Amino acid sequence: MRPKRIAAGLLAVALLATAGCGGRTGSETENSSSEETVVADFGDLTGVCKGGDAAGAPTQGVTDSEITVGVFSDVGYSKNPEFIDAAEVFTSWCNAAGGINGRKITTQTHDSKVMAVRQKMVEACRTDFALVGGGAGLDGLGTKERLECTLPDIPAQVSQQPNLGTDLQVIPSPSTYAHWDPYNAFRQWLTKEAYPQSAGAVGIINGDSPVTKVLGDKAVESLNAMGAKVIYNQLYPVGGVTDWTPYAQAIKNSGVRGLVWYGEDGPLTKLEEKLTSMDYKLDWIDPNNNAFRPDYVDLLGRSASFQNNLVDLGGVVPPQLADQSPAMRQLQDLYKKYAPDAVITLPAVRAFSAWLLFAKSASSCGAELTRTCLIQAAQQEAAWSGGGLHSPNDLTNRDAPPTCFNVMRATPEGWKAPEFAADNGLFRCNTPPYRYTGNYGEPLTLADVGKTMADVK
Repeated sequence: MRPKRIAAGLLAVALLATAGCGGRTGSETENSSSEETVVADFGDLTGVCKGGDAAGAPTQGVTDSEITVGVFSDVGYSKNPEFIDAAEVFTSWCNAAGGINGRKITTQTHDSKVMAVRQKMVEACRTDFALVGGGAGLDGLGTKERLECTLPDIPAQVSQQPNLGTDLQVIPSPSTYAHWDPYNAFRQWLTKEAYPQSAGAVGIINGDSPVTKVLGDKAVESLNAMGAKVIYNQLYPVGGVTDWTPYAQAIKNSGVRGLVWYGEDGPLTKLEEKLTSMDYKLDWIDPNNNAFRPDYVDLLGRSASFQNNLVDLGGVVPPQLADQSPAMRQLQDLYKKYAPDAVITLPAVRAFSAWLLFAKSASSCGAELTRTCLIQAAQQEAAWSGGGLHSPNDLTNRDAPPTCFNVMRATPEGWKAPEFAADNGLFRCNTPPYRYTGNYGEPLTLADVGKTMADVK
């Protein structure tokens, strides 16, 4: 998955594979001397960060006064600082509250620029205590090096199968699964409840890249298993398509009623423009939740009202529904305070959940903060919700199936929540999961690199 030379389109596709109550926001109050005091609670989590007298240097990246944490990002290519912004907001708030038992968090950004994952992982192995709240489009390229240096990872998102569910990794948000289809419940709703007439006429288009082709293969398997029929399955060259008319015509001629897309969302908006100009409206289009950004609606133009773009957020609270989520309101308050120009994206919400899990787990270790303690503490969370930022996720079982989903629709007025029979607050839960039967590869383990937990310090 790492050719010596790669087209700009392939690089873009690789990037896809991310308030309190009673009159207080939960982020800050004032004490009797009118000096600002940060409250270290978030959502339904208490004492996330706090002062203390922790001392000593029990492991790499931990000193008397600091904890060095790495953040992976492809920002050098994508120009999207969402993971860096999330780290800045969290650490500013957490350090103002005293840090982790008195130790302040220092972050190091590892800009992998898509293709430099291995190089940056080697650098992280030399200095960092752990990796938190980041992600890279080709993250599998550095998994072997991370396990060899026994570096823990609490990521915002994971892209590639070799890095998905590995040892020393805890994925806090309900987003990606090694053996389960994360979109099964959503697509069952699409094809069996919301638009049952589309079940026999599903189409799939994805980029001709190893990053997305495997996603298409998985989608075909799970759609077939739920009784849907894929009648159109096409790759597009990620280096660029000059005219989407042949694709649009083929979709129309085939009678496709529901379309699944894997790839950069810019080309999809051009395809939708062609379909709209042909006056061909599909029952639904799933652009994947990487498209869940305000500018996607702008890119759609007139197709925002003519076509029906629906995404599954996988149980993550969208910023648009902050009025129904105290945790999201508090997150917005923190962003306004510490990064007022930053945008709260879906990956940023997942990143903040990762930081919360890191802080809670690290705090529980006291002065003797080690990598083993961090991972073991994080893996004890049986219903982690990031303080209410997403549906509960069982971190005690690395192979636990997804349990909830939630849907947003692109409209000319922005993203809106349609009716999808939510049964647990903002989410629909307890839906039947689907476990893949195909062989898509297995995540790496410590044993694969000649290590055991005894080597983790």
